[in-house]
Amino acid sequence: MKVPMLDLSEQYQSLKSEILTVLDEVMSSSRFILGDHVKKLENDIALYSNVKHGIGCGNGSDAIHIALQAAGVGPGDEVITTAFTFFATGGAIVRAGAKPVFVDIDPVTFNIDPAKIEEAVTEKTKAILPVHLYGQMADMDPIVEIAKKHGLAIIEDAAQAIGAKYKGKSVGELGTAATYSFFPTKNLGAYGDGGMIVTNDDEIAEKCRVIRVHGSKPKYYHHVLGYNSRLDEMQAAILNVKFPHLDEWSKLRRERAATYTHLLKEMVGDMVVTPVEAEDRYHVFHQYTIRVPKRDELQAFLNENGVATMVYYPLPLHLQPVFKDLGYKEGDLKEAEKAAKEAVSLPMFPELKVEQQEYVVSKIAEFYKK
Repeated sequence: MKVPMLDLSEQYQSLKSEILTVLDEVMSSSRFILGDHVKKLENDIALYSNVKHGIGCGNGSDAIHIALQAAGVGPGDEVITTAFTFFATGGAIVRAGAKPVFVDIDPVTFNIDPAKIEEAVTEKTKAILPVHLYGQMADMDPIVEIAKKHGLAIIEDAAQAIGAKYKGKSVGELGTAATYSFFPTKNLGAYGDGGMIVTNDDEIAEKCRVIRVHGSKPKYYHHVLGYNSRLDEMQAAILNVKFPHLDEWSKLRRERAATYTHLLKEMVGDMVVTPVEAEDRYHVFHQYTIRVPKRDELQAFLNENGVATMVYYPLPLHLQPVFKDLGYKEGDLKEAEKAAKEAVSLPMFPELKVEQQEYVVSKIAEFYKK
């Protein structure tokens, strides 16, 4: 049996006629930049996030960068973030002119450990950038408390967590702003790049809108150095077709996650550490990530048997060559480094079949029995 990491074909077939219809509408309208489809998606995603503003932009990486700049982060500033995340999190901080300060993670959720944030705050700290990894929000209450104490902005990297909840609160409600990615593999994915910033702050929202169009307001009058980073009208049209299905897809992901957990405990036992949904959270399982011994050997065995897996992420940001000048060394952030050696993500998408999951877990069990 072949089990892909992600298969978008069935989803597309179910929405094909609607998608082709809206794409024809866009083509016929000849309105390709910041049109009605973008405005509708911005309004709908803002409402979904229980905030006032949505600002579409070119991709999730730009969304972080623009949000940081709008929050006043610049040269000489420091931004505290997790070392266990995709490169865009740290890269956006540097592109904003600031210095990333990496701290360790909670080994249970893989998210930033709030207990490590306070000791990393200096007089140069301007913001905290938590990442809601794999579809589960970070422990936000203590992060908000630290931010208020020190007068810091909070920019939530929610690229993997649209629809996730923390104590009933949505992404974007607790921070200064939050950012989404609509990369095709995301829970709400476009057919190309796309991103969005959501915020309750009127001033931040206006700054983001200006920054995404070369810093101009009105057109051709530039008061800040901005970028060309606008959400494409055709991608927004596709996302508007897909968005009404998001909650159902999240529900199906949670069901698939529960099936994996049951099968792994039954067939593999304590050899595998399964994901934990922390108390008062709603996990949307962008990834189903387990911890295992002999991770690389297991991954090779599964690949040989037709099961695709992914390692997110094999090298924490504090050890990336591009950040070597920051002075981190191996052993500085032990939990992030340990996770990088043990974590592997299994196939996860709403259309995943139970028999595919049974096959995946049977192969994991076979590997460890050997």
